[in-house]
Amino acid sequence: MPEAPFNEEEYKAAIDVKELWGEKGYSTNERTGMRPSFDVCGIWGGYTGEGAKTVLPSKAYAKISTRLVPNQNNEEISKLFKEHFEKIGPDYVKVNVKPLHGGQAYVCPIDLPAYEAAEKAYEEIYKRKPVPVRSGGSIPIISEFEKILGIKSVLMGFGLESDAIHSPNENYPLEQFYNGINTIPYFYKYYVEIMK
Repeated sequence: MPEAPFNEEEYKAAIDVKELWGEKGYSTNERTGMRPSFDVCGIWGGYTGEGAKTVLPSKAYAKISTRLVPNQNNEEISKLFKEHFEKIGPDYVKVNVKPLHGGQAYVCPIDLPAYEAAEKAYEEIYKRKPVPVRSGGSIPIISEFEKILGIKSVLMGFGLESDAIHSPNENYPLEQFYNGINTIPYFYKYYVEIMK
């Protein structure tokens, strides 16, 4: 199985850190894309405006998200998280956890006929064999398709790492847009051929 090229020095420079850190026994790609995660997305409280101010806040807030992997149930993880955080709060602090939403993890097997068709379609346009990767994301409808329809879905992405997805300077090159338009018909062509 081919591997995607990855340069840790370039990655550190891109995110402006001196060292990479994470779960032992896993590569940076695995830790950032396919392992469970616990993310503090925002913390606020007290005075948050411009300049200094001596304010002792009576309340503080945090937004937390988690990335789940197969065999983790989002409702169970949410319940465990809420119970744990409300339990560890000291008696002089009231902790209130409010779950917002969740979804089940999904993994596309790479031995599906549809995956094989997608692989061939990418090769047709990009002139190289694609490397399958697991990537953390939030597309809960895909696991619902599997649960309700009893079938697997193949996700075909055309974004690049440089797209800076969900950032203030998110972008998407037109070349990738057109590559996607040209790849999809080949997917159907190869899928029909494989399923005959």
